[in-house]
Amino acid sequence: MTNNQQTQINYTGPFITMVFLFFIVGFLTVVNQQFQSPLQSALLSNVGGIQNTLAVMVTFAWFLSYPLTGGIGARLVNKHGYKNTMVRALMVVAAGCAIFEASVLLQKYSNGASIVFGESSIPYAYFLFLIGAYVVGAGVTIMQVVINPYLIACNVKGTSDVQRQNIGGASNSIGTTLAPFFVGGIIFGGVAAADIKLDSLIVPFLAFIVVILAVAFLITKLQLPNIANTTAEGGEKLERSIWSFRHLVLGVVAIFIYVGVEVCVGANLVMHANSDASWIELAATMGSLYWGGMLVGRLIGSALSKVPARTQLIVTSVAAGLLVIGGMLTDCLWLLVAVGLFHSVMWPSTFALAVKGLGKYTSAGSGALMIGVLGGGVLPLLQGMIADATGSWAATWIIVILGEAYLLYYALLGSRIRKQDMIAE
Repeated sequence: MTNNQQTQINYTGPFITMVFLFFIVGFLTVVNQQFQSPLQSALLSNVGGIQNTLAVMVTFAWFLSYPLTGGIGARLVNKHGYKNTMVRALMVVAAGCAIFEASVLLQKYSNGASIVFGESSIPYAYFLFLIGAYVVGAGVTIMQVVINPYLIACNVKGTSDVQRQNIGGASNSIGTTLAPFFVGGIIFGGVAAADIKLDSLIVPFLAFIVVILAVAFLITKLQLPNIANTTAEGGEKLERSIWSFRHLVLGVVAIFIYVGVEVCVGANLVMHANSDASWIELAATMGSLYWGGMLVGRLIGSALSKVPARTQLIVTSVAAGLLVIGGMLTDCLWLLVAVGLFHSVMWPSTFALAVKGLGKYTSAGSGALMIGVLGGGVLPLLQGMIADATGSWAATWIIVILGEAYLLYYALLGSRIRKQDMIAE
């Protein structure tokens, strides 16, 4: 497809489709987290003092899928195109949900058959659940390999690349906001996680399989044209390694840092508040307001069509860094809550800068960037280890400050494209 033909395509419909799929990505990510507590109660009640460790492994399995699957997603896009890759990604998600279902059924009908380690008894079903978490995460990773570059590259009149990413991010945030209410209020009917019985998980997982397969079927009926100069056409082999593009490599690090500091504040702010008697009653509220600020920021960002990605990342990294410094110096956790407003637009800004100018390497670059999402599992864990070692969360926020400093460096210098990295369109 030539560039002239490309400009004649109306991408409004495909753009709306990608925004909806971004909603599903956010929804599934949080639904997976919301199912963890009921499954801990159902599967890990007899593991002794390692229950928290095993629970963290479930989250880590989800994040591990990003670095291991991003490259596969990029190869699928090059071989099968955006639409067919999205269908395959949804099928992988459905398969992961089926593994979740199998883990519950195994626990139910095997009478809790377990592996015994010392005083701990770990059900076989738990290990199957770990596999399910990885597989669903892999499907979501492949979905993002399609969604992110598509939002950047599809030319919708009156919008910029970073604005389209922000609209997608706002949709993602709506999904993450609604998921806890959907799981807790609708699927489990407000029952506390500790009181949920194993049988009550069978129907929800089955329902998710049906819904995901239905979405995959609908995608096959939609028009999702490929975008010229974003993939290797007709089996064409890429002459260069994707890791030869300096601004992309530094962008992978930036995504690692960004997702890491986002989760550090979003998750560990609540831990910090719970450890301090003067803040403990506000802990849950602070967590909700932080993620609410992410949603508000993305809604605002979706209206910023004329502000370049570089400018957005400079302003937000400086503002977030100053807020965290202020929070450390004054011990005012509300300043950390406000960081969510500025973290909200960092993903689209960083992503847009990292894949800018990659041409036919764009889909491969998108896959490489998925490796960076592992930061969401690594940096919060490192912060928690420092908190355990020092006996306080107060000093651990230096990790976030250093992260904001790197993001500022990337915006100012690291994202600049070298002459040898410019690809002819």
